[in-house]
Amino acid sequence: MVSYTQGIRENWQQFVLQLLTVFAVGLTIGSERNVVPILGRDVLGVESVLVIGSFVVSFGFVKALLNLYGGKWAETYGRKPILVAGWLVALPIPVVLIYAPNWWWVTIGNVLLGVNQGLAWSMSVNAKIDLAGGERRGLAVGLDEAFGYGGVAVGSWVTGIIAGQYGLRPAPFVFLVGVVLLGLLVAVFFVEETLPYAEAEAEAEADASNSDDDSEANLPFVAVLKRATWGDKTLFAAAQAGSVEKFVDALVWIAYPLYLTSSGLSVVEVGGVVGVYGGVWGVFQLYTGKLADDIGRRPPVVVGMFVAGAGVLATTFVSGYLPWMVTAGVTGVGMALLYPNLITVVGDAAHPTWRATGLGVYRMWRDAGYGFGAILIGLAADFVSVQMAFYVTAAAMFVSGGVALVWMRETHPEFGDYQSTGGIERDNLLIDD
Repeated sequence: MVSYTQGIRENWQQFVLQLLTVFAVGLTIGSERNVVPILGRDVLGVESVLVIGSFVVSFGFVKALLNLYGGKWAETYGRKPILVAGWLVALPIPVVLIYAPNWWWVTIGNVLLGVNQGLAWSMSVNAKIDLAGGERRGLAVGLDEAFGYGGVAVGSWVTGIIAGQYGLRPAPFVFLVGVVLLGLLVAVFFVEETLPYAEAEAEAEADASNSDDDSEANLPFVAVLKRATWGDKTLFAAAQAGSVEKFVDALVWIAYPLYLTSSGLSVVEVGGVVGVYGGVWGVFQLYTGKLADDIGRRPPVVVGMFVAGAGVLATTFVSGYLPWMVTAGVTGVGMALLYPNLITVVGDAAHPTWRATGLGVYRMWRDAGYGFGAILIGLAADFVSVQMAFYVTAAAMFVSGGVALVWMRETHPEFGDYQSTGGIERDNLLIDD
């Protein structure tokens, strides 16, 4: 009989494979970060920031939808089939970007990228949570996001160098071909299914509770959607914070390359600034995920919202390659504090039987923030200035951080009183179920 014992050390081989998988997922999106907005402006002749941002809008809303249903499908079909499907969808992306005759082709390519990210990254983080178990959930998510956004940083840096040497296309997207093929091969031939670990965890928790009350187990999809969206103050606080923090990432994706190149930086230098943001975000999550296991989830989330907002605001107050690298690093520190720990909050609060669905709901609202943020950034830049896009993004982060400060309860079992599987307290409800 196969034993599904949780623990990072106990399952280190599969855990490492999942880290490599999410690194490849990060490389895929990072390959677009630095090059595509400049491609739109300088090669395809797009002048409107809102139109350039349309490729992020399409990416964000498609990824959000696939996050939602990917989590639901993972409960039924398992994690691995959804992961493989995500990589299959990514195969045409480099071809579309290489041969795109106009900006709307790029937008279509980013629809495929949204599907890839919504399926592949979602399944990778769910697999790590399955393998790690509750005691090291924060560390597992921190490692996942560290490797994922480390991949984003490396992808941005590498394609910036390639574009500087060989042009904006096709060379950067030839690199992307290799990344996608490698990710698909690892998913098909080496990754194993982790759904049985979640099922074993649910059985163990049911046995340990010695209770016949299983009202939190096997909630229907609509009930999980309501619970994770507006039915619970803590989960609502997490969802809105996740959505707003994506404004920052959309800003880096759309406005940073345009703002910094118009201020005199080269494509290679912009790749350095964006790479510092993603690299600091990625590396620091190696620590901030474990930090949340040691001190609780809520403090890093709240502090991170304000630090990231301050980094965005400071970018408009300085000038020059090195000062912009510093402000990008500050922004990355804030994102490292908040990002993995918002996921962990939801992972704590969800019953193992519907955790993947609950995380899918959270990730839906989080990645919809790409779309909402891109629209807000585009309107601010087109009707006022690119600097205004930085101001409104920072303001949104400060307001959202305040909501998290007021409404988010601590979900760590040792530091808070939020019950993750035994029902939610009445004073934590926004509305009655």
